[in-house]
Amino acid sequence: MINFPKKLLKKLEDRRLENAYRVLPEASNLVDFSSNDYLGFSNSELIFSETQQILKDRHIHANGATGSRLISGNSLLYSEVEKEIRSFHKSEAALVFNSGYDANLGFFSSVPQRGDIILYDEYIHASIRDGVQLSNAKAYKFKHNDLQDLEKRIATQIASKASDSEIYVITESVFSMDGDSPDLVTLVAITNEYNIKLVVDEAHAVGVFGVRGEGLVHNLKLQDEVFARIITFGKAFGCHGAAVLGSNILVDYLVNYARSFIYTTGLPPHSLATILSVYNELKSKKEASLFKNNSDKLKVNIDYFKAAINKISLHGNLRYIPSDSPIQCCVIPGNEAVKLIAKKIKEEGIDVKPILSPTVRKGEERLRFCIHSFNSFSEISEVLNLLSRYIKSDFVN
Repeated sequence: MINFPKKLLKKLEDRRLENAYRVLPEASNLVDFSSNDYLGFSNSELIFSETQQILKDRHIHANGATGSRLISGNSLLYSEVEKEIRSFHKSEAALVFNSGYDANLGFFSSVPQRGDIILYDEYIHASIRDGVQLSNAKAYKFKHNDLQDLEKRIATQIASKASDSEIYVITESVFSMDGDSPDLVTLVAITNEYNIKLVVDEAHAVGVFGVRGEGLVHNLKLQDEVFARIITFGKAFGCHGAAVLGSNILVDYLVNYARSFIYTTGLPPHSLATILSVYNELKSKKEASLFKNNSDKLKVNIDYFKAAINKISLHGNLRYIPSDSPIQCCVIPGNEAVKLIAKKIKEEGIDVKPILSPTVRKGEERLRFCIHSFNSFSEISEVLNLLSRYIKSDFVN
C-alpha cells in the first residue's frame, strides 16, 4: 500500500484535536430534525408515483443521460423541465445544473470577469465561496445582512474601479446556517441605485416562501430586479438538481462558459421527471393538495417551535438566532459542548445536528433544528425539553 502523505495525516490529526473531525453518519430511524426535506416530499408516495407516470407517458426507459448536455444528454425532458421552471418562477430563462454546488461553482467562476468586483455576505454558502475563488474578479465580504456596511464598500469600489468593471453583490434569501434573511427590498433599491448586478441564492427559500413556493424573491415581487437567482431542488423539493434563473443571454453565456455545466454528464431522466412532478404539485389547484397541506403544516410547526423555544431560559453565551424559516438555531459555543448535547439528544431517539467550527466561526457553534411538515407537536416539545435539560448541564458552563 502506498504511504499516505504526512501533511495530509497531520491535517486529519489537527481536525481531531479541534474536535471537528467528520465521519459519515449511519442510516437511522431517528426523529428527523436535521434534513432539508422541509415539506416531506422526498418520501412522498404521490410524487414518486407521478414521477413514474411522467416517464411512462413519455415512453422513457433510460437509466442515464448518456453524456453531457452538449454531447448526447440533452433530452426533450430537459426542455420541458426548464420551460416549466422559467414559467413558474417568472424568469426569462432557466438552466438546470446537476446540483446547487455545480450551479454556484459554474456561475461564479465564469460570470464575474477580471477587473470586476464581487461583494458577498460573509455568511454565504461554501459552494458560492468556492465559485468566487475560481473567478478572476476581486472579491470582498461585507458584514452579514448589514446593508450600511455594504453601501460603504460599494462607495469605496465605485471610487476606484475601472469604467468597464461590473460590481456583483451576492447574498442568500434564507441563510443555511442562521435561517435568517436580508432586507431584499432595500438591497434591490441599493443595487439599482448604483447599477450593480444582484445575485440571490434561494436554495432554502423555494418550496417554503411564496404562495406556491416560488421563493422569497418572487414573493416580494422582485424577480425582475435581480440579475440571477439560483434555486436548488435538494431541499424543500425533496429531489436533486438546481437551476440558474435569469435572462436568455445569461443562459447562453453559461452554456458556453460554465465548466461545471459543460464537462459533466447530465441528470438521469428520473431526476428530471421528479423535478417536474414536484412543480405539478406546487401548481395543483386542489383545495387539499399535497403542497398546500404540507406547507400549512410546516408554517404551523415553525410557529409552534418558535413559541416553545423562546420559553427556554438561556445563560452565558447561549442564544437563539431569530428566524421565520424552517432553520432554527441555538448557539452553543465550543465544538465539544455542542457535539455532546447533540449526542445526548440522539441517544433519546432524535436527530439534531451540531454545526461545528470551521463550518461556522469559533464561538458560533450551534445546534441547527430543521423543522418539517411531518414533525409532530409532541416531537417538537420533546426535543426542546431535552435541549432545556442539557444546556443546564455542566458541560456547557
